[in-house]
Amino acid sequence: MDHIDRALLAQLQEDATRPYAALGEAVGLSAGAAHERVRKLRERGVIRRTAADVDPAAVGSGVLAYVMVDSTSWMGDSADAFAALPEILEAHVIAGSASVLVKVRTATTEQLQDVLRRIYAIGGVSGTQATVVLETFFERPVSPHVGADLPG
Repeated sequence: MDHIDRALLAQLQEDATRPYAALGEAVGLSAGAAHERVRKLRERGVIRRTAADVDPAAVGSGVLAYVMVDSTSWMGDSADAFAALPEILEAHVIAGSASVLVKVRTATTEQLQDVLRRIYAIGGVSGTQATVVLETFFERPVSPHVGADLPG
């Protein structure tokens, strides 16, 4: 991946609906060349999907919590159980005092409590520690320029 691919990724992260002509102009390519590069980035799995950035509060998911999940056994095989809970947006096996870290969005704290109850029902889960977010300063996508010296 070269500097042009990284610049294309940055442009797409700002607005994935931009026409290829505008993308190409922004990075010094023709529309056709920009289209071909984006196609190759998709084929290689660099671009995993194209999605809309939706305001969670506007769709009734204003409560954000991060939950540390404790366990009595290895949780690396429990991805499907966590994925079955639609309120869980992310789930990560982690090192440290807990086994799994999940990002949860709900409309109310009562719904968050229900999600915690359902997490407890997952085999091997022995406890949770939820941290409710009061305010988000910012969220940013992965920068295509961080790690730019990596081969690829």
